[in-house]
Amino acid sequence: MTTMLAPSAEQRLNAPHPPPEELSDRRGAEPAKSRPQEKQRQEYAVTSKGLTKRFGRRTVVEDLDLAIPKGVVSGFVGPNGAGKTTTIRMLLGLIRPLAGSATVLGHPLGDAGAYLPRVGALIEGPTFYPTLSGRANLLVLARLAGIPEGRISEVLHRVGLSERAGDKFRSYSLGMKQRLGIAAALLPQPELLILDEPTNGLDPAGIAEMRRLLAAFAAEGMTVLVSSHLLAEIEQACDHLVMIREGRLVFQGTVEELVRRHQAELRARPESTADVGRLASLVLDGGFAVRIDDGLPPTIHIAAGAISAADLNRLAAQAGITLSHLSFCRPTLEEIFFELTGCGTGLDPAGEKRTDRVGRAATSC
Repeated sequence: MTTMLAPSAEQRLNAPHPPPEELSDRRGAEPAKSRPQEKQRQEYAVTSKGLTKRFGRRTVVEDLDLAIPKGVVSGFVGPNGAGKTTTIRMLLGLIRPLAGSATVLGHPLGDAGAYLPRVGALIEGPTFYPTLSGRANLLVLARLAGIPEGRISEVLHRVGLSERAGDKFRSYSLGMKQRLGIAAALLPQPELLILDEPTNGLDPAGIAEMRRLLAAFAAEGMTVLVSSHLLAEIEQACDHLVMIREGRLVFQGTVEELVRRHQAELRARPESTADVGRLASLVLDGGFAVRIDDGLPPTIHIAAGAISAADLNRLAAQAGITLSHLSFCRPTLEEIFFELTGCGTGLDPAGEKRTDRVGRAATSC
């Protein structure tokens, strides 16, 4: 359970208001580098307007408006059943929308033949002939698509499978199968690459390598749309984000923009749980709004910039309260995701309260 405490009007008027602490870019990017990209973001690899899809009486995607810039790695996230795969299947011309419109690489969905040769995709896991080698499987696909055989060695090298290219597909680990699927998606030298859970089955080193690979694709001008449940990886790998819930758009824009919308905060935990209420009252008396997270252990949350960590520590010490934890925290993408989608919190996807204890993910700092 999370408790919100707000100061009175008199307390707010009399409270000091020091300037907020200056926040650094959480992804470590140089601000100057982002300015030239603004012009590029006027061109979009994928757009949609009112895109809607129903299966029977169930609406899976509803009134979805997309604007994915060219040359970015864009994360596509949402709870299970949010409509991510259905949206991707519509963009690839595998299923038809009930309503709305969309364009891919400048062409409408009805003209899929004009853009599909420039799109590579790995959807719902790779499927290959188990008794053929990785190279032979790619050879089959290359011949069907009229792609030069020399391209096969290039993509195998790109995904790190050159040494195992002659082994049968059935002998591959899950991570290797995933890499071969990405290699197949790269065969046509796509302008748009769509990957569904590309890090599935990869170990930490493989995930880090995949992150570098996606960044390299974008640096070459390719647009990459990545659907994933690994929010920590999305936060590190992507500079653009599309978040949906129950088929509807929740957020669209840069990861930096999303994180900056959610205020950083100070988080404090008294050594004794009996002091939680007392410390919260002291902060409240100073004119600052306080949120108490009743997780285990209980944590006090105060908006960053309202009071400094040093002042809060001093205030607690003067009252005889020992703090076991004091930190300055910016919300992670995972925490923001939980807040916006209602997943993993005391809210269901419709935003209605449940009786579950909330806020435990928010106390990870």
